[in-house]
Amino acid sequence: MHNDDTILMQIPSPCYVLEEERLRRNLQLIRSVKEAAGVNIILAFKAYALWKSFPIIREYIPCSTASSIHEARLAFEEMGSPAHTYSPAYTERDFPAILRYSSHITFNSIGQFERFYPQVVADGNRVSCGLRINPEYSEVETDLYNPCAPGSRLGITADKLATLPQGVEGLHFHTLCESTSYDLEKTLVRVEERFGHLLPQVKWLNMGGGHLMTRQGYDTDHLVHLLRDFKRRHPNLELILEPGSAFGWQTGPLVSTVVDIVENHQIRTAILDVSFACHMPDCLEMPYQPAIRGAVTTPATGLYAYRMGGNSCLSGDYMGDWYFDHELAVGERIIFEDMIHYTTVKTTMFNGIPHPSIACLRSNGTVEMWREFDYNDYKTRMD
Repeated sequence: MHNDDTILMQIPSPCYVLEEERLRRNLQLIRSVKEAAGVNIILAFKAYALWKSFPIIREYIPCSTASSIHEARLAFEEMGSPAHTYSPAYTERDFPAILRYSSHITFNSIGQFERFYPQVVADGNRVSCGLRINPEYSEVETDLYNPCAPGSRLGITADKLATLPQGVEGLHFHTLCESTSYDLEKTLVRVEERFGHLLPQVKWLNMGGGHLMTRQGYDTDHLVHLLRDFKRRHPNLELILEPGSAFGWQTGPLVSTVVDIVENHQIRTAILDVSFACHMPDCLEMPYQPAIRGAVTTPATGLYAYRMGGNSCLSGDYMGDWYFDHELAVGERIIFEDMIHYTTVKTTMFNGIPHPSIACLRSNGTVEMWREFDYNDYKTRMD
């Protein structure tokens, strides 16, 4: 057995570290759910797109979903299979490539479908077309992540979809965000209430993402039973789930270093060589406080309190508090847990701050540096 902590202390900082063993553990569970429920589960690039790990993923799950022309091309080139593609809007410029790289294309509106379906026909109807529906129900409490918030631009509501246009073979909904199977169960009730008359007319139903089946405590048995029961009621349908976070959940940390410690009004801030705004944006957007290895978030006698400060000039680029059993020092490593999903795909180079490297901790204990970023990466973004 290798000592992960010792290895992480030796990796150049800052760095995202994907751990192969943890990734494989998630993939095994996802595949087991797929096989037990008799559904199709595919990888959503919007949460996880580390393509150098795709050879591992393809051992378990062969397909993926895309939300843009670049994600669709990545699926085609690096996953080795055409994408299930959905975007809120396609353009005349991009759609021919979307068509080339996709096996399924979901449209956000009737207008978009009518505009681009002739190109699908001209291509020989090779691609299966669907519409995104909005059941107007979601358990997601943060509006930023709620696709069914009042007035949402995402999906077609039932009052606008009495019948399906010719050529539509599938329906797609997305209502979840790191949710449970019980949230999905409530959503399916609304889907059947509002769109049940359309289900016999299509070949597939895509249940979107947000199925966090790899999280500890998730009831996968209930999920399997729920999906099997739905299939019994609708035997004509292929069911598709496209989680993203579930693939990358708890698969590795972001390694950072304390570069300074400042104190104002009895608040001590450890300033790091990473940024919440640039490298962990969901922490500020959700918001949520990530776990730090060796620290707790509950004060206790004998512990030392620190706020973590990012290294951008954004005033709000900080989070806290964490409590340590010792005083922090410049040069000390701070390891943020679970920093692979929705981080590597959402990072920015705001302020020209050096971007964290990307590494893979292999099952045999060796480390492969997959990507290191430099000045040219920053400069050529605006070239």
